[in-house]
Amino acid sequence: MATAARTSAPSIRKVALASSIGTLVEYFDFFIFGTASALVFNKLFFPSLDPLAGTLASFATFGVAFFVRPLGGVVFGHFGDRVGRKTMLVVSLLTMGVGTAIVGLLPTYERIGIWAPILLVLTRMLQGAAVGGEWSGAVLMAAEHAPRRKRAFYSSWPQAGVPAGLVLATASFYLVEQLPPDAMMSWGWRVPFLASAVLVLIGLYIRARIEESPAFRSVRDSGQVSRFPAAEVLRSGKRSVLIAILSMAANSVFFYTATVFALRYASQEGGAQRGTVLLAVMVAALLLIVTMPITALLADRYGRRPVLLAGAVFGTAAAFPFFLLLHTGSTIAILAAMVMALPIAHSLLYTPLSAFMPELFETRMRYSGSAIGYQIGAMLFSGPTPFVATALFAWAGAAWPLALYLMFGAVLTLAGVYAARETYHDDLRDTPEPVRTSESPATTSA
Repeated sequence: MATAARTSAPSIRKVALASSIGTLVEYFDFFIFGTASALVFNKLFFPSLDPLAGTLASFATFGVAFFVRPLGGVVFGHFGDRVGRKTMLVVSLLTMGVGTAIVGLLPTYERIGIWAPILLVLTRMLQGAAVGGEWSGAVLMAAEHAPRRKRAFYSSWPQAGVPAGLVLATASFYLVEQLPPDAMMSWGWRVPFLASAVLVLIGLYIRARIEESPAFRSVRDSGQVSRFPAAEVLRSGKRSVLIAILSMAANSVFFYTATVFALRYASQEGGAQRGTVLLAVMVAALLLIVTMPITALLADRYGRRPVLLAGAVFGTAAAFPFFLLLHTGSTIAILAAMVMALPIAHSLLYTPLSAFMPELFETRMRYSGSAIGYQIGAMLFSGPTPFVATALFAWAGAAWPLALYLMFGAVLTLAGVYAARETYHDDLRDTPEPVRTSESPATTSA
């Protein structure tokens, strides 16, 4: 038994590392679009609009991907539950790489007029479809390979690829921001998009070398593969999907408020330099990479629900202080705001989801169920956040509606997680009824 544990551990670490590197690459591609939306796209692709309308249009383009993500989740989930997790991870990474490279080559409004924003939207939709299948495939590969007592820890590795991608994306724009303004606006902004091709090739090489998940192999070998897993999810797993959707609310609004909207808010309202805000986001995201495995260990020890509920309570308390700190324009205050939002609130609210969501669904429909729940949650709460925040601030001329918006997301997550049963004792190779509030964790112990 000890020998088996020793030989399987390196395989688990290899799978978790491969999943996290691929996620890093995909989210680097995804986040450079978000940063460019906040900083340059309004001028390059929507120059005929006034500044506010141009910003709203730019953020709306950013949000388009989130409306495509559920479709990507259904498609990738269908084939991930029928063909396998590994194949879909390779396809999603390749799709994202193609979409990102195209953005770096797009002509601007000055060259081709209205076709420029149309093409920008289409490439963003391609990115959205790819990310729609990425998260579930990556965390399933880690979670389904991991031992039960370390499932949240190993599945947090691909989760950590998200802030790592954010660090690289923010750092790349921080560097090109040092260029003269004319160079930045003419060609500098394209560099991060085109450079991502190298990262995609590295990610493809690593992902092609990992093994298929043992839980999926077990279902496939026993002939229990679902013909239409998405339909099965909607027929028998509706409550689990609703819980997954609500669990996304708080982490989504906090993350995209801090990493997209705050770039404009802190510079325009607080008077901070854009480079200062970008640097604060980078530091907070680096700290997030550190706090995520710590949060995962807590979720393995005490359960998913206590950690998620604690995050929702903290998020409610932090909403007003977050904007007060940003408004000062002080470098230290902005950094403190980002630390509250990312390595504390987002870590507590996001890290346990990599184990919590897969545990809500049976193996035969786990890719589809987790992808549909996650991506519908992202569509409802992530994509609209920069647009909604900008519109609310334009309406009120103050930050209090934005703080209430953050609190609203925290309350939704609180309600969704409270309605779920604890799942950290479950064996992912078993297929129990996914949600039963009457059962205690002890009765589901493996």
